[in-house]
Amino acid sequence: MEVQIDSILHDKIPNFKAGIISYKNIVVGDSPQMVKGRLQLFQESIFFDLQDNEISDISGIKEWRQAFKTTGTNPSRYRPSVEALYRRISKQNYIQPVHSAIDLNNFFSLQYEVPIGIYNLDQIEGDVTIKIGAETDQYDGLNGRSNTMTGMITSEDRNGPFGSPFVDSERTKVTETTTSALQIIYLKPSTSLDEADKLTQSLMKMFLQVHGGEGVYTIIN
Repeated sequence: MEVQIDSILHDKIPNFKAGIISYKNIVVGDSPQMVKGRLQLFQESIFFDLQDNEISDISGIKEWRQAFKTTGTNPSRYRPSVEALYRRISKQNYIQPVHSAIDLNNFFSLQYEVPIGIYNLDQIEGDVTIKIGAETDQYDGLNGRSNTMTGMITSEDRNGPFGSPFVDSERTKVTETTTSALQIIYLKPSTSLDEADKLTQSLMKMFLQVHGGEGVYTIIN
């Protein structure tokens, strides 16, 4: 399986890049107390930081709001997923543990200030393209709604779109029975390739420490 960036998206956001990690033989389950504790403490720290700072001034959120605008998405109506997390925390509506894969995804999304998607690799067929969605692109999302992806950055396989920096699909969601996964770090466009490599590798190492298995990563741009 290969992951590539569509040329139209590249033309609109020339510095667009993503960290791509494939995992095999992982064991997803209840998060270790260490992960739960770090997630809770980090959220509390963010909450206090937001007392003196605007969410829209956070560098990663600012860049992703601009990326949404560039492709034709209104970021005040359809927020980047990382912004939605920060807004929950600002109201002390802290993110509760779900399972180890989602909990780590949320932790690193908050830490890196970017959207991160994790997908059941067994439900993905063929190669993956990250593109700007067309009028015919839609899927049932984890937000409980049917989402039309027109003008939104979206990831698709042979069967159609399955994820985005906005919301991911039911079709490829990761559960505690998942043993193979694809993780897409929708990096800040301003991130250097060297920094992108370090961030992606760091996330993969932590994920494998918790879940076992094997992982390989690459940076696409």
